[in-house]
Amino acid sequence: MNEPIVPPAAAAASTPAPTLLAGERITLDIHDLAFGGEGVGRLGDLVVFVPYTCPGERVEAKVVSVQKRFARALLARVVRAAPERVDPRCTYYGECGGCQYQHLAYDAQVRWKHKQVSDLFERIGGFQGSVVRPVLPCPAPYHYRNRILVRSQWNRPARKLDLGYMRDDCGLVCDIERCEIAEPALNEALEAWRRNPPPKGGLKTTLRIAAEGWEIPEHSFFQNNFHALPALLDATRGFLSEAGSRHLVDAYCGVGYFGIELAEAVESFVGIELDAPAIRAARRNAEAHGARNGEFVSGDTERLLPGVLERLDAALTTVLVDPPRVGCRPPVLDLLRSVRPRQVLYVSCHPATLARDLKILCADGRFVLNAVQPVDMFPQTQHVECVADVRLAT
Repeated sequence: MNEPIVPPAAAAASTPAPTLLAGERITLDIHDLAFGGEGVGRLGDLVVFVPYTCPGERVEAKVVSVQKRFARALLARVVRAAPERVDPRCTYYGECGGCQYQHLAYDAQVRWKHKQVSDLFERIGGFQGSVVRPVLPCPAPYHYRNRILVRSQWNRPARKLDLGYMRDDCGLVCDIERCEIAEPALNEALEAWRRNPPPKGGLKTTLRIAAEGWEIPEHSFFQNNFHALPALLDATRGFLSEAGSRHLVDAYCGVGYFGIELAEAVESFVGIELDAPAIRAARRNAEAHGARNGEFVSGDTERLLPGVLERLDAALTTVLVDPPRVGCRPPVLDLLRSVRPRQVLYVSCHPATLARDLKILCADGRFVLNAVQPVDMFPQTQHVECVADVRLAT
């Protein structure tokens, strides 16, 4: 397990910590919520991470591991609950591992996600936290996911087939009958899947709701929250409009969602995508949506982006990147720094890699980070989507 990012408040301790051993029970006050969802307490100068806790609480916890700078513990008992603590809706909460915040009131989730993103941009990117706007909440904090991945696994001790989610703390499947963050139609599909289970363990099944008006191949990417997607699109469109670019390059475009939805805001657009079925679907989606001022090219962004940008006036071009969670590869960032487009819009579901990449992009004052708009595409979980508006320095 990677060493967690220690919050600044936790790193400021000055009192020596008592010696801790795995299995020991401790009492501590939780004063922060780390990126990743764990509550943060402190014993002397030792940071202690305890999942499923809220800032402002006093808890008893059982130590499970001790490192040089931090320890991990499991919640044993809440001694004094925070006002924001609520009862989780899910029967499997704390077991399946898919959610981290169901014990926290939704308005508090949104506030803490804003603080987490701001802290990451300060600590990793070296930016002012004020550049991060308040998180746009999801209008449906539950029953929002339009895609889930379920698995089958033979449970030898119980002599039965477990059907559900892979737990995050081990290689076992948590057997579930419904998911509280999945769309109702997906829970119906889950019920049908359980009535007609796979023939054996070790199989994966994707359950998905079709996006109305969009063709999406089975294994191609599309945002998993239809309810919050309009807010993400509106924020992106607003940034694009403010910059006044005439051309848009939609890198890692998937089935063409951003390029097609933003087509009316520019004179031309180009989408780039490695997933061949997705790019074929993107062309059909463009036709269905009447977006006739663009094109889609199939291939690796790192290889194709230089040629695409050569055809366009960089001073009038916005490059939108929506890469996987690992972020952009260095050659892509180097190319953007070299070509110097008017604007870079960076969409990411991982604020830490986003802050890292933007630090590289904005090095030496070449670009300026104008704003970061988080959108809560993943209520009840540690994750948050962001769109960053980066402008060429003048």
